[in-house]
Amino acid sequence: MPEVIRSPKTYDVCIIGSGAGGGTAAKVLTEGGLNVVLLEAGPPINPEKDYKEHVWPYQLPHRGVGVGAKLQGELNDEFLAPNGFWEIDGEPYTNAEGSKFRWFRSRIVGGRTNHWGRIALRFAPVDFKARSTDGMGDDWPLTYEEIAPYYDKVESFIGVFGSQENISSAPNGVFLPPPPPRCTETIIKKACDKVGVLCVPSRLAILTKPLNGRAACHYCGQCGRGCVSASNFSSSQVMIPPAEATGRLTMITGAMAREVLVGKDGKANAVSYVDKASKTEKRVYAKAFVLAASACESARLLLNSKSALFPDGLANTSGVVGRYLTDTVGSGGGGYFPQLEKMPPHNHDGTGGEHLYVPWWKFDRKNDFLRGYHIEFGGGPGMPGVGDFGESCEIFEGYGSELKKRLKSGYGTYIGFAGRGEMIPNPDSYCELDPDTIDQWGIPVLRFHWKWSENEILMAKDMQETFRSITEAAGGTYLTKTSADGLKPYGIEDGGVIIHEIGTARMGSNPRTSVLNSNCQAHDVKNLFVTDGAPFVTNADKNPTLTIMALSWRASEYLIAQAKNGSL
Repeated sequence: MPEVIRSPKTYDVCIIGSGAGGGTAAKVLTEGGLNVVLLEAGPPINPEKDYKEHVWPYQLPHRGVGVGAKLQGELNDEFLAPNGFWEIDGEPYTNAEGSKFRWFRSRIVGGRTNHWGRIALRFAPVDFKARSTDGMGDDWPLTYEEIAPYYDKVESFIGVFGSQENISSAPNGVFLPPPPPRCTETIIKKACDKVGVLCVPSRLAILTKPLNGRAACHYCGQCGRGCVSASNFSSSQVMIPPAEATGRLTMITGAMAREVLVGKDGKANAVSYVDKASKTEKRVYAKAFVLAASACESARLLLNSKSALFPDGLANTSGVVGRYLTDTVGSGGGGYFPQLEKMPPHNHDGTGGEHLYVPWWKFDRKNDFLRGYHIEFGGGPGMPGVGDFGESCEIFEGYGSELKKRLKSGYGTYIGFAGRGEMIPNPDSYCELDPDTIDQWGIPVLRFHWKWSENEILMAKDMQETFRSITEAAGGTYLTKTSADGLKPYGIEDGGVIIHEIGTARMGSNPRTSVLNSNCQAHDVKNLFVTDGAPFVTNADKNPTLTIMALSWRASEYLIAQAKNGSL
């Protein structure tokens, strides 16, 4: 038996994960007077050293595509803010036969918030009452009115730009002024007005005014690379620093959580983790525990935390840990807009995300599918990305100055669209422990099962039809071709690709069909909380990060109250 090194003290709270949910919990709990230890599987981050927002392609050995151009066309090229991976050496996951699910993970302080799109949308009142609305799925055990004050707190603290539009599918928030639309966005806005599609200022967690000591955005357009000035939100720069400033946060990096241990009283009392540097097993003790490692990673930890009291995994007497896994429905496309060829060269940068977007606008009519989607779009002559000209010679003949002239005339004339819609949970989409595969630390890995339903495929079809109608209304030519057949009908992306996976430890009023209560507290283990995407009951068309932070803030305040009155 390897020696287990025990922590010399017992903390008030142990948090696992430092991203949106874990970072928010760290801030609220420490400022609430509790002593917190935070375990992060990755290394610390130094934005000035690790971020690459102003690095040029010629400054990297392979111009950002990696050895042998292996990162060509991938999200995680060498410019991305650090430690975002589709595949991690020594830390595999598997897919069941006939399934394809991709799992994007980030092992670093702040996790995926270092390079997310910063789209910060509130769920609407109807999103919490889906079953009551159309009879599918389940209602949340809380209402919009209960979570709205926490949306207010998060937005006020992190800074979100937007506009008050009074749209039922896209609630108003506490907004900073939105940036003005760029020329491509003006083109799409006019086309949307023509075809009766709503198009309004986006809601992004990017500062357009200084806030809480953070500078306003300088509009370099490179948010995915990180932001040295912390003008866009990341947990590592916005949530962790105030927690550290209290003197009540202990951060342990390079800590791969293996198991949450329970005592004879049924309460969690420690986390066993692998210290990656020394490859030794250590334990840290606490009075309460917050899992915020990401929806699937937290489910994996619960499933691996088996004991005599919980033979099927911690807090899993319901048997639903890992179940109800969903991702956002995604389908994309784009077109050629000839008017952009005549546009004089100008600075088109702006924020690293769209200044306008299309919220769900068909909420007042009967559609061919249930629920809805929003549309993100962008284009124009911004800084070229990795591999932008990779297939140019297959499109244009010639070489030298003539080829350059052709490339220059066409550059920036493409506008792309991305539909983002709600997936209804189905019994064929879930994650479980793979009985035959372990990672390099000896921890069983996840195996994914995945299936889109006909509802999501019909939604993707509607997305494609809408993209085409907007493009043609603007005088453009829609270039994307999709069909009803094949592995990706109507261009629907594989599960996991949109990186909005949620729902693997959902909340509910009934302990037999849910893992957590409305405070993100485990029904089975009252000193255990989960505050990432796992508690979600439904996956609305909104990006989940803002709701993760609001739920985490709410759960943390509840945890503080419980700790102070001795209820834990």
